[in-house]
Amino acid sequence: MPVGAPDFFELDNQLSAVEKGVRSAARSFVEKEVNPIISDCYIEGKFPTDLIPKIAAKGFLGPTLPKKYGGMDLNHVAYGLMLHELEAGDSGIRSFVSVQGALCMYPIYRYGSEEQKMRWLPKMAKGELVGCFGLTEPNAGSDPGGMSTTATKKGDSWEITGRKMWITNGSIADLAVVWAKDSSSGEILGFVVEKGMPGFSAPEIEGKLSLRASRTSELVLDKVNVPDSNRLPEAKGLSGPLSCLNQARFGIAWGTLGLATDCYAEALKYSQERVQFNKPIAQFQLTQKKLVELHTDISLGQIMMLQFGRMKEKDSLRHQHVSMAKMFCCELGLRAARVARSILGGSGILADFHCMRHSQNMESVFTYEGTHEVHELILGREITGLDGFY
Repeated sequence: MPVGAPDFFELDNQLSAVEKGVRSAARSFVEKEVNPIISDCYIEGKFPTDLIPKIAAKGFLGPTLPKKYGGMDLNHVAYGLMLHELEAGDSGIRSFVSVQGALCMYPIYRYGSEEQKMRWLPKMAKGELVGCFGLTEPNAGSDPGGMSTTATKKGDSWEITGRKMWITNGSIADLAVVWAKDSSSGEILGFVVEKGMPGFSAPEIEGKLSLRASRTSELVLDKVNVPDSNRLPEAKGLSGPLSCLNQARFGIAWGTLGLATDCYAEALKYSQERVQFNKPIAQFQLTQKKLVELHTDISLGQIMMLQFGRMKEKDSLRHQHVSMAKMFCCELGLRAARVARSILGGSGILADFHCMRHSQNMESVFTYEGTHEVHELILGREITGLDGFY
């Protein structure tokens, strides 16, 4: 586990050399490329686009996909450990990687034709093409089935009209995986909408107080003519976008566990060095209580995510497991950031430290890709057999 991270259950012994190597490479990348610039990026509200080719060169984009399509054939634990380290740097960096891989490359790989895979995936893996995922709408967030974006068949093409909201990477994307309802059948279909198509635009969302080192946009589709060759032929129904979200949520859980670990390590180090009343504040019982609780929950999160990763490799991980992972780790990340800030006192609000930036980022991550409450209802239905959504 990372420097300063608990390994109370000696889980490192269960990791392969490849898994450790991926983790080490991601950690080194964050230390050398992300940490020196990320505070300035956050304050200035900009995404470091110059990192994209460097991220791609490390193999971080779509790494679980076959090498034929530009991936690395990594297993899911290695992928999770990679995101664990990237989000310890910043949620905006991990979000970019998650969206590119899990929400754009994955649906093209799973639902696209061979021609589509070869056309887009290798370039996306190299960072030559950036993607975004168009599902959420102004009036359809937790209820994606209520989307109003429509696709109308017109000869050999489709006319797509609608708006998507809160789209990571939107304004820098070369293509968007857009989900729309067939105006004839009502079936949800997936399309690859390319930058430059008439009627398609991605205005930036301004005024964010969270995820400031990330591009967030609206997608506007005004009678966009999309050739049928850009429709994902195997994507039919709501199961298409939801399967993509499950891929992303798995990574989010690993990432927010990494964020929590970074906050814990920062708080532990500070408390051991900060002296008050002639002793380090780590010696005070209330500070120890905070550290012990974080240490314990991070350790439990590590067990959860390693087990879920192994289950995913065996194809036995269900969406209810992913909901538990996202729910638990996001709550832990938010709490760890707040607790770390309290241990650091006034220093905790400074950009020199990570915890306040992590805390603000977690306010978004806690909500996106399924709110905390939605995941609780998913698990409630699993446990009781009764549907609390209605």
